[in-house]
Amino acid sequence: MRTDLQWGGRFAHAPDADLLAFGSSLEEDIPLAACDVRCSLAHVEALAGGGIVTAEDAQALRDALRRVGEEVAAGTFPVWARAGAYEDIHGAIDARVRELAGEPGARLHAGRSRNDQVATTLLLYVREQCEALAALVRSAVLRLLDDAEEELAAGTLVPGMTHWQHAQPVALAFWLQAWATAFARDARRLSDAAREARRSCPLGSAALAGSTLPLDREASARALGFDAPSRNAMDAIGNRDSALDALHAATRAVLTASRCSEELVIWMTQEFAFARLDDRASTGSSLMPQKKNPDVFELVRAHGGTAIGMLTGALATVKGVAQSYQRDLQETKAAVVHGLEHAHAVFAAFERALGYVRFDRERCSARAAIGFSVATDVADALVMSGLPTRTAHERVGRAVAQAEAEGRELDAGDLHALGVEAPLDGTASLAAKRTIGSTNPGEIRLAIAALRGELQP
Repeated sequence: MRTDLQWGGRFAHAPDADLLAFGSSLEEDIPLAACDVRCSLAHVEALAGGGIVTAEDAQALRDALRRVGEEVAAGTFPVWARAGAYEDIHGAIDARVRELAGEPGARLHAGRSRNDQVATTLLLYVREQCEALAALVRSAVLRLLDDAEEELAAGTLVPGMTHWQHAQPVALAFWLQAWATAFARDARRLSDAAREARRSCPLGSAALAGSTLPLDREASARALGFDAPSRNAMDAIGNRDSALDALHAATRAVLTASRCSEELVIWMTQEFAFARLDDRASTGSSLMPQKKNPDVFELVRAHGGTAIGMLTGALATVKGVAQSYQRDLQETKAAVVHGLEHAHAVFAAFERALGYVRFDRERCSARAAIGFSVATDVADALVMSGLPTRTAHERVGRAVAQAEAEGRELDAGDLHALGVEAPLDGTASLAAKRTIGSTNPGEIRLAIAALRGELQP
């Protein structure tokens, strides 16, 4: 049997075209093409280092692979016109190398299986995607911190809420810094996933047991930026932990963006009107001429569910996979590739849309101290005067109930009756906070500086 496939010697018939197409991952593999070229170039170093190919053949392979890399980068790689002829991108690149290099091209796959090739290529891709997404998330953090410093200088307040009920007044900068802190965790998770994907190199593990050829695995691992070659070939070819960790980290970043989007959507309603979205990031209604919709944040919120589905699917495909390579892992690879690309696209839109958010400082500050949100400060003042906490809580609660029944906020008369000498405004409430990590403006400045320090290379 003669085909462009990398196997076939023991087969009397070519594969059924429809079944071959069903098993092909070529279209899904296209994002991996550049990484596969790098993987193959590293394998050439392992072959040359072990004396398995001559220096001349090694150079012919390098030249051919670099040409393929150029074609992939330019979008002219000829596989696009012959998609039905290959099982995956790895076979397509191998065939192209044979075309370009001639007889030396047939030596490229010595000592290598698609099993270790796929595992290595996926790790290279995961590293690149995690690093790129981490950079995008860090960009969102910096944008939020810049906004926080601006709102801190303006002295903007906002209602701090629990259960969507007014709780205590906080600085708008504190709210912005809170989201920056959450996204900074996402960036760290992505960087950790990228670092883990560098730990051990599967290339040279061959099918599952290593190779009888004297491959220089140290050379190939070094060429690809891994810490060391993997120590167990059977585990290395079936291990997708780093890929799943990367997809989990990416999904978590999308979910943080989804949470932030939910709050922004609510803040942009007329009932809240704390924020508005610039026309350049808004959409309208085909029927209602007055509408201005924050669709981008609604879509980010929706894509959070899609991201969870992709992660769950990837996890589910490995739940019954034994050691070594099983074809189920092809679906895991597809889920990881699609999931990482999806996360990058969603977060890129979210980060861009953040730049079009504008806050209504006057309204935010005006709403910060209503709803009895300074009641906790009054109770704390009573505690500081020596009153037991439960007693202070009960007395202030009765004062709130009385004021609420009379349709007003707590006032100076209430404070006098309680025996409290303290101002009843949001700015004073912020200034009175004493703990590390509080909404006190000084603490916010320290937290912003610390986050900026964490983001330094």
